[in-house]
Amino acid sequence: MRFLSIVTLVLTVLFMVGCSEQKSEVSPQEPQPPTAAKKAKELEIHGDVRIDNYYWLNERENPEVIQYLEAENAYLDTMMAPTKDLQKELYDEIVGRLKQDDASVPFEDDGYYYYWRFAKGGEYRIWSRRKESLEGEEEILFDGNVMAEGTDFFALRGLQISSNHNIASYAVDTEGRRKYTRRFRNLENREDYPEALKDVTPNGAWANDNKTYFYTRQDPQTLRWYQIYRHEVGTDPSEDTLVYQEDDEEFSCYVYKTKSEAYLVIGCFQTLSTENWVLDANNPKGEFQVVQPREENHEYDIDHLGDHFYMKTNWDAPNFRLMKTPVAATTKDNWEEVLAHREDTFIAGYDMFKDYMVVSERRGALNHMRIHPYEGEAHYLDFGEPAYDANFGTNVDIDSGVLRYSYTSLTTPNSVYDYDMATRTKTLLKEQEVVGEFDKNDYTTERLQVPARDGTLIPVSLVYKNGFEKNGKAPLLQYGYGSYGSTIDPSFRSYRLSLLNRGFVFAIAHIRGSQVNGRAWYEEGKLLNKKNTFTDFVDVGRHLVKERYTSSDRLFAEGGSAGGLLMGAVTNMAPDLWQGVASHVPFVDVITTMLDDSIPLTTGEWDEWGNPKDKEFYDYMLSYSPYDQLEAKNYPNILVTTGLEDSQVQYWEPAKYVAKMRELKTDDNLLLLKTNMKAGHGGASGRFRQHEETAMVYAFFLSLIPNE
Repeated sequence: MRFLSIVTLVLTVLFMVGCSEQKSEVSPQEPQPPTAAKKAKELEIHGDVRIDNYYWLNERENPEVIQYLEAENAYLDTMMAPTKDLQKELYDEIVGRLKQDDASVPFEDDGYYYYWRFAKGGEYRIWSRRKESLEGEEEILFDGNVMAEGTDFFALRGLQISSNHNIASYAVDTEGRRKYTRRFRNLENREDYPEALKDVTPNGAWANDNKTYFYTRQDPQTLRWYQIYRHEVGTDPSEDTLVYQEDDEEFSCYVYKTKSEAYLVIGCFQTLSTENWVLDANNPKGEFQVVQPREENHEYDIDHLGDHFYMKTNWDAPNFRLMKTPVAATTKDNWEEVLAHREDTFIAGYDMFKDYMVVSERRGALNHMRIHPYEGEAHYLDFGEPAYDANFGTNVDIDSGVLRYSYTSLTTPNSVYDYDMATRTKTLLKEQEVVGEFDKNDYTTERLQVPARDGTLIPVSLVYKNGFEKNGKAPLLQYGYGSYGSTIDPSFRSYRLSLLNRGFVFAIAHIRGSQVNGRAWYEEGKLLNKKNTFTDFVDVGRHLVKERYTSSDRLFAEGGSAGGLLMGAVTNMAPDLWQGVASHVPFVDVITTMLDDSIPLTTGEWDEWGNPKDKEFYDYMLSYSPYDQLEAKNYPNILVTTGLEDSQVQYWEPAKYVAKMRELKTDDNLLLLKTNMKAGHGGASGRFRQHEETAMVYAFFLSLIPNE
């Protein structure tokens, strides 16, 4: 079905980049897509030569590149013009559900109550605190709306308060490339200290002297976090001391303070290995000491309580176990087991309290929270829904007996609870308000187990509005990710109601490559098992069609970043299964990127995807790389989004992908590229402004539903 086929537009030909031949004659009344010039580039390794005609699009400063991206934006605007009213309707709905003056639940720290709130109409958070009680006078620490004035993009990250609560350290990015400037604000007079730490990460930690701050710098080219510096507030940054440098290009590093506030920790990590160094937080000019030297295939993290460090480790424990060791004897020959490894349970994380340890577990493809008193029997929190997401909240007081956690499901807005671990009673502090007519009982959620082609059962979480019938007539949006062990849990999103209320089913395919079913689930979706991720997603889509949750002319798919790789792979593998696909900041040029160690993230990800300098990995990656596997055939309607300042998936990957697909595809379906010229990997900043893209994507889906 041709998108917008009923629309006739009298349009001058859009800017044509280069002088490529057009594939066919186009009526002057038909909008013409931009055509990128073909400039052949030979790429050879292992005796194999690939010809990349669009390699030149990586020239960020080349005016021809910018013109091409702008021409694609203009083409998108033209093709989406008939949905302009629908986009406005969707946008108004989405932002209309957001409580204008919303605020977080305050948390108490040394007599101060910290929280953020929104002013009516404000795009950015206002960070505030009150002293001694919630009825105390409000102190506005940072007003993001004021700070963002005159910028096209604004992000405030890494906000940390000194132990005496007198100085705030914060980092700001105004480009979207995740290069931050860190400053220090005197909270007594609300003035910033004169120094600015430029081109740093948002990561850092305070020492206990209330003047020394440790922060992380990234490599200026690759953006790998590789240096930890020590800074003294009020001094020239050029005098800062380098305290750690990570020379292994496959590793990155960061710094944090233990919950006990007794130690500073430098964490070094790559996909399969970690190493930690500790320093007494009362002695910031001391030397960091290694806890356990790095070993291949050994991951561990640490926290501190009393006389021990506690570790989550996969040492002889694929699903991880918990251990402890004396602070004076930290190598693993001194480690003592606290919680044993279990074949059916993956330990995702833990939180330390004086009398309790709380463990976040994954079992049966769901989150669980296990409360472990140091004396007495453990118990689990009961969440009571078939599919949900539960996470630790802000728990700063190690002496507390109350756990703060958040809970949500596909039908339940995000809710914040306090749980008394002694009495086993929970108190609802806040449920996210959805403005307007909304009743969570009007929606139903399901959990399916879908057989993949190799017999593995793939969990699928679904939600739809009551009244849905399994007759194949409902449109369905299938979402997935499936990389890095990252799990997409079934959580509530108020903007999704705009689809559900129009008859959509929403489904999350919990495919291999995540850790929803433990570490083995991740291992079965990475490296030389990566194709399982893609075939799982395809098999879920086919099952949903077979069981008449939808039909292939009403089935849509969406994913971003590594989920964009997923979108590219599944549209190559099963192009006739999908009516439309939205691919956000997609990692689609796998081989070229993973061969270029000057590109951000490359060296640290060889253990995720493989190093194509090894022929076995090269051949396997080439067999699924979406850009390399494009060919002359029909593809579904596709919308691709990217950001010019993206530091994680460079803009040229989706740009090249669209240019090559335009050249090769034999169908009459829509292919659109939207480049945000002022944003990075996360898209537009701003609470409301970000949903302009949401509305556009939803309008794209809705416009493709065939008429009855």
